[in-house]
Amino acid sequence: MKIVVLDGQTANPGDNSWMLMEALGELTVHENTSPSEVVERSLSADILLTNKVKLTAEILNQLSSLKFISVLATGFDVVDVVAAAKQNVPVSNIPEYSTHSVAQHVFCGLLSLLNRPDQHHQAILNGAWQRSGQFSFWETTLVELSGKTLGIVGLGRIGQAVARIALAMGMNVIAAGRSNGDPAKSAVSESMGIKRVDLEQLFETSDVISLHCPSTVDNAHLVNRERLSRMKRSAILINTSRGALVNEADLAEALNRDLIAGAFLDVVSQEPIVPTNPMLGAKNCLLTPHIGWATLEARQRLLQVTARNIAAFLAGSPINRVN
Repeated sequence: MKIVVLDGQTANPGDNSWMLMEALGELTVHENTSPSEVVERSLSADILLTNKVKLTAEILNQLSSLKFISVLATGFDVVDVVAAAKQNVPVSNIPEYSTHSVAQHVFCGLLSLLNRPDQHHQAILNGAWQRSGQFSFWETTLVELSGKTLGIVGLGRIGQAVARIALAMGMNVIAAGRSNGDPAKSAVSESMGIKRVDLEQLFETSDVISLHCPSTVDNAHLVNRERLSRMKRSAILINTSRGALVNEADLAEALNRDLIAGAFLDVVSQEPIVPTNPMLGAKNCLLTPHIGWATLEARQRLLQVTARNIAAFLAGSPINRVN
């Protein structure tokens, strides 16, 4: 079997290993693939691995040798899964590999906004502490999380991991999402001590709001001027999920007018970020380049599960299938 990786650089920029895939077939790894190169590089493939390279119906129709696709991510919107199904090509994803890494990154950003360690480190290097003459010195108001309310939008695996950390830090946790009266989801919330509320109540009462839902047509710009206006002026918004969930112009306006206290974004509407993105000039906005998922441990798990996806397909019983 010929296995072709279209964009392997993010999963393995040199510190990971393709060894498990090499044991399953003839492996070709491309660090990146432009849209004009996709068909040529995929024509001989029996198995395609892609992270962000799009496989449209038009492209899939040209790949007569293709038998299986495994997406190197949880989100699989880069593949036209309906077109793949029509060609009897199973598509699998990686349903869980970065849960703990993303949850960790949420609090990395939140604590950076609240305690400003980089700012205070630089202040020391600039001599500000020394000049103050005081044993303790701070440039910003410091905030304690214990007793504050965290609102989670989307209580899936990552949302639950974030909730567990928040609860351990003494926070109250509320959540909104598509429980749809599902007894199992309600039981999870109840067992964790999480109160389910509607979105409006969540935006009105939370001190910190963290987004953990997938991007869909229905929730595009879930965070907008109207919902931002409901938030406390002391509140912080965190998005480590999908950039499309936030109306960035509205968020920048809210930050610049001090309608909310801050924002931490690991994702934006167009990636890599473009020079015209309003978040680049927004007050009290901390940005990271979509790295919440990217710890070495998470990327190792990603390739391990990918290898299991391929092995299961070769054995005739695909797992983690999304189409």
